[in-house]
Amino acid sequence: MSHPAFLSANELARKIRDREISSLELTDHYIKRIEQLDGSINAVVVRDFDRALAAAAKADKELARGNIAGPLHGVPVTVKEAFNIAGLATNWGVPGLRDNIADADAEAVKRLRQAGAVFMGKTNVPFGLGDVQTYNDIYGVTNNPWDLSCTPGGSSGGSAAALAAGLCALEVGSDMAGSIRVPAHFCGLYGHKPTWGVVPNQGHALPGAVASPDLGVVGPMARSIEDLVLAMDLLAGAQPLNQPGWRLSLPRPDKNSLREYKVAVLPGNEIAPVDDEIAARVADTGEILAEHGAKVSDQALPDIDFKGSHEIFLNLMWSLTTEGVTEEQYLKARQLADSIPPEDSSDAAISARARVSSHRGWLHNNNQREFLRYAWRKFFDEWDILICPVFAVTAFNHDHSPINQRTLTVNGVPQAYLQPMFWSGMSTVSYLPGTVFPAGLGRNGLPIGLQVISAEYNDYITLDFVRLLSRHTGGFQIPPDAKPER
Repeated sequence: MSHPAFLSANELARKIRDREISSLELTDHYIKRIEQLDGSINAVVVRDFDRALAAAAKADKELARGNIAGPLHGVPVTVKEAFNIAGLATNWGVPGLRDNIADADAEAVKRLRQAGAVFMGKTNVPFGLGDVQTYNDIYGVTNNPWDLSCTPGGSSGGSAAALAAGLCALEVGSDMAGSIRVPAHFCGLYGHKPTWGVVPNQGHALPGAVASPDLGVVGPMARSIEDLVLAMDLLAGAQPLNQPGWRLSLPRPDKNSLREYKVAVLPGNEIAPVDDEIAARVADTGEILAEHGAKVSDQALPDIDFKGSHEIFLNLMWSLTTEGVTEEQYLKARQLADSIPPEDSSDAAISARARVSSHRGWLHNNNQREFLRYAWRKFFDEWDILICPVFAVTAFNHDHSPINQRTLTVNGVPQAYLQPMFWSGMSTVSYLPGTVFPAGLGRNGLPIGLQVISAEYNDYITLDFVRLLSRHTGGFQIPPDAKPER
């Protein structure tokens, strides 16, 4: 096995257990790839190679004694910079926190480590995790392995770039407004945004923050759907404070073929138009499903106002962003919100007001969210799955101009830079699980990913549906410049 870099974590774990390769050999292999390839990609920005090699050697010794830590015994992984790893910096790309050294592992890191994973380091993020591009003043710019002039997405952009380039076996990211799903789409990967609350997020935080945030989730990213399932098996469970009395029992798949599924497809929406090629890929996927016996509809939708849903999402999401700001920063945000005419209902206006929302305002939007959750529940009582886009376009060229001045070109028409958050927010606001799968390449040679959504807690349903569907839509492809030399 000369070039194991792109094998699945499941397959690598089996090869280690069967003594076909040692953890030390595999870890050294990935480290050498990082040293050789990551200069141009800049994905693995926090490196912990010495401790990784020591952990790999220990894993091999334990295996020789007949001791297997778990299903990832000896498998080298990386994790998004936003997660604490004891002894390493966690700063979210914020220069003032450059020297914030974690004294304990995040809960997700603990769970993978207990399963035997070997951590080689952490991957890059945008400043404060607040962009669909990945760059900051501490670690610099991360490039997409498919095209170095393009972004890999954000905020789990370093995670996606590392996986796509074969620099690690598995990754853990986080997602509120598409931070797992958009990078998976841009880099041709599988990614899963879990139902809110089913994967602990302790240790995915800046200093002083211990409460679990609304909307945000922790979830896995991988090159195979089987690896997402394995990672969810390991990550899902009670938050540490809830462990004495809280148990999780997610529904398991009860269907064996695509023909047993009822699938709604949503190729586009006027609120956030998507590139015609992406919309066509959603429609084509519906045709593939129909050909294999699934009941498919491009008319079935939940009984909700999608514009209203998007506004609720914006209100709830942006209200989270001022929790840790200074008084001076808050006052500036207050002045901006007060300067906007009351009749302005643009996304920018809603977002500005949300940043200084009162608790009364938050309670109103939270109550409106409950109506959305009931509507989605009713919809998924009849339909098993909804397939829709992840983002309006494929990976785009780096653009580091002021964020409020950026635009995207969709079908030749300029679109507000953050308008495509509609597609991620649609499921986030109602706590729905979403799995992204690679659906082939676009005309520009860049990956297209699509999003599979189902009812709250149906995480394993979306994962298994994608497993069945991927037999007919392909899967992960190695970026041409990342292929191992023969």
